[in-house]
Amino acid sequence: MKKIIVAAAALIKDHKIFIAQRPAHKNPPLVWEFPGGKKEDGETLPQALKRELQEELQIDTLIGDFICQVTHNYDFGEVEVNLYKAVMSNPDATINDTEHNATAWVSPQDFDKYDFAAADIELLDEIKKLAI
Repeated sequence: MKKIIVAAAALIKDHKIFIAQRPAHKNPPLVWEFPGGKKEDGETLPQALKRELQEELQIDTLIGDFICQVTHNYDFGEVEVNLYKAVMSNPDATINDTEHNATAWVSPQDFDKYDFAAADIELLDEIKKLAI
């Protein structure tokens, strides 16, 4: 089974977490996730996350502490998600999402209002433990 290593962000601002809805053409489609992406050869996970957030959201970030790792088997392969705390370098910067169907800043207690990707569901309890 193909293994995909991903770095994801618990991007924090004003006691909320940034989430993004996957586009309809991506598998799994139209589910919510924490932003990030695949690690490329030669990158550390924090480097991959910083690059992905720059590419997809057009923001510069400070990548903080590692939170947790989960692995989930999808029909297309095994996905290992490595979650990190992150903040925008400039908290007043505008996010210009180039990748997702929709985005939102959400209080962790409102996560249950969103249909998250299976791997990301496993991250929710860890994010709720954060002092944000």
